[in-house]
Amino acid sequence: MRVLGIETSCDETGVAVYDTQRGLTADALYSQVAMHAEYGGVVPELASRDHTRRLLPLIQQVLDEARLTRSQIDAIAYTAGPGLVGALMVGASTAHGMARALGIPVLGVHHMEGHLLAPMLEPESPDFPFVALLVSGGHTQLVAVEGLGRYRLLGESVDDAAGEAFDKAAKMLGLDYPGGPQVAKLAAAGDPSRWRFPRPMTDRPGLDFSFSGLKTHTLTAIRQLEAAGALDDQARADVARAFEEAVVDTLAIKCRRALDDTGLKRLVVAGGVSANVRLRERLATACTKRGARVYYPRGRFCTDNGAMIAYVGAQRLMAGERDEPGLMQAVPRWPLDSLREP
Repeated sequence: MRVLGIETSCDETGVAVYDTQRGLTADALYSQVAMHAEYGGVVPELASRDHTRRLLPLIQQVLDEARLTRSQIDAIAYTAGPGLVGALMVGASTAHGMARALGIPVLGVHHMEGHLLAPMLEPESPDFPFVALLVSGGHTQLVAVEGLGRYRLLGESVDDAAGEAFDKAAKMLGLDYPGGPQVAKLAAAGDPSRWRFPRPMTDRPGLDFSFSGLKTHTLTAIRQLEAAGALDDQARADVARAFEEAVVDTLAIKCRRALDDTGLKRLVVAGGVSANVRLRERLATACTKRGARVYYPRGRFCTDNGAMIAYVGAQRLMAGERDEPGLMQAVPRWPLDSLREP
C-alpha cells in the first residue's frame, strides 16, 4: 500500500509517501519559522494561509520524487489533531478532496502518535513494549507503549511543555524564535557552576512535569542581574546553561523513574526537544546504567513531518480503519490515551 501523508498541525507543512513494501520513498517539509519569528511565536491565521499556499506544490514535489502519479496512491493519511484548528482544516480538506477525486480511502491520524512511532522509520527501530518521552513545544508526556494504539499515560506536564518553556526562556534572554536551539547554542558558552536552578517536581513521587516555576525562577535571575547592571553576554550564557541543565535533568530523572517503574529496557524519545544534544547525552548515560537502550528518530523527523503521519496512517489503514465518507476530522484537543488498538 502506498500512502500519502499530510502534516499541517502547526507551523510546518510536511508531505511524504510511505510504501508498506519499500518503506519511506519520498518526503518534503516547508517550515514557517522565518515567517513567525517576526512575531515571536506562531500566528494561527498566517500559519493556515501558508499551509494553503504550500501544500499542493509539496504534494506534487513528493510524488515526483517518488516517481508516482496521483492515481498510483492507494490511500491518504492526514493529521487530524491535536493542533491549530485552521491549520488542521487545510490538511483535512485537501486529503478528503483528493481521496474523493481518486476514489481511495482517507484517514485522519493523531499527531502525537506520529511522533511516538517516528523511530519506526529508522533501520534499527524499537520493538514493543517501550517507554516513550514525547517532548515538544506543545507536549511533554511519558507513555507506556505496548503496541499500536495501546498507550498508557504515565505522566505529563501540568502547565508549560518543555519546548514552550524553552521558547519563553529565549524571549526573556532576548533570543529569536524558536527558542530551543537558540537557548542551547547560548548555553554552550555558559558556566555550569554559577547557578543551579530547581528541578521541578523531582522531589516528590510521580511522573508529572511542571516548568512554570522554572520559567519564573529564570525571569527572577535575569531581573536581578539587570538591577545590578550585570546582565552581560557571559551572564546571559550562564542563565541559559542553568535553565537548560534544569530542564534536561528533570526530563532525565523522570525517564529513569519511568523505566524503573515499568521494568522496561527501551526508551523512545521524540518531538522537537529530542534534538537537544545535552538531553541525549544525559539519557544515554541513564539508559546505559540500567542496561536499557534509547531510540530517536533521525534529526529531520524530530520536528513535525509528513513521514510520521504517512507511517502511522499506513499501519492503521492496513488494519481497516477509514474516515467516514465526507467526514473530515479536525480535533484541536485530542488526548493520546483516548486512541485504541485498530
